[in-house]
Amino acid sequence: MLQDQIFFKPIRNDADYRRMIVVANELADQLEGEEGPLADLFGVVTDLIEVWESHHPNLPKSEPKDVLRYLLDAHELKQKDLAEIASPTVISDILAGRRAISKSVAKALAERFGTDLSAFM
Repeated sequence: MLQDQIFFKPIRNDADYRRMIVVANELADQLEGEEGPLADLFGVVTDLIEVWESHHPNLPKSEPKDVLRYLLDAHELKQKDLAEIASPTVISDILAGRRAISKSVAKALAERFGTDLSAFM
């Protein structure tokens, strides 16, 4: 069965993503410009990778406030756009470093941006 030979399923976490990258690289090494089933499989694998990457940005390894600032910029959002999560004043205080991100706000931010909770803790 093909599933036993290669990792091929929806990407649900970072480990799946890393395995799918390995599959894409192995397929790319074998293609050598050929058309056919391997090229089609390579196309499907790279599409899965692109979908994952579009919903799970590669976040900077920095302070939670900087991650939040990065995500606001990347999504072209303003502080007021997060009003369902926290007041603009709270978001402003977080970005200025005057306030830490609470666990409930971190959870809501992680859900809103499709990221891991640890990015905000």
